[in-house]
Amino acid sequence: DLPWRRNRSPYATWISEIMLQQTRVDTVKPYFERWMERFPDAAALAAADEQEVLRLWEGLGYYSRARSLHKAAKIIVSDYGGAIPGDPAVLRKLPGIGEYTAGAIASIGFGLPEAVLDGNIRRILARYHDIADPVRTPQTEKRLWELARENLDRERPGDFNEALMDLGSAICLPENPKCLLCPIASDCQALLHGTAAERPVMIKAEPIPHYIVTAAVTI
Repeated sequence: DLPWRRNRSPYATWISEIMLQQTRVDTVKPYFERWMERFPDAAALAAADEQEVLRLWEGLGYYSRARSLHKAAKIIVSDYGGAIPGDPAVLRKLPGIGEYTAGAIASIGFGLPEAVLDGNIRRILARYHDIADPVRTPQTEKRLWELARENLDRERPGDFNEALMDLGSAICLPENPKCLLCPIASDCQALLHGTAAERPVMIKAEPIPHYIVTAAVTI
């Protein structure tokens, strides 16, 4: 029971998806409700002063997200009459909206057959198809998007995408996945091959070098 799922409008979907970037669901809930009360649509957001927008965002962090929302709302009002555009290609041109967010707005807000790919869904697909290649490479990323589109339920794309998000956040966890509770476990190739704990394969980041430097000024 999430507040943005009680109102699956394109605007509500957009706001929730931006807020949920790099922020926990429980943290977002009260912020979303306050935001929707003060800025119920793009026109209200566009008309607001930036400082008021930032004050309402205070505590969520990554303030560039709030600034991008404000800028995008102004474009939506000036160029699209205040209505969120349903074309994913147009959505991706708005500040702060990438391929994932455009797909989420299109599928959840408009019911269009658009796939999404976030960290949870990457993990599910990597395990379900037992992908042994690192997930963050361009080649694997392309393959994962293709799989997301192939598996998409085109009749109920929004419900399908939200179901995958929930599956990744509650069942197909990064560590100690709850495979016995998973509704798609019988077809999961990683579970079948005993590699679920090893998927997805991540590229290890190079360690950050640590230097001790001494400086002096002599007169």
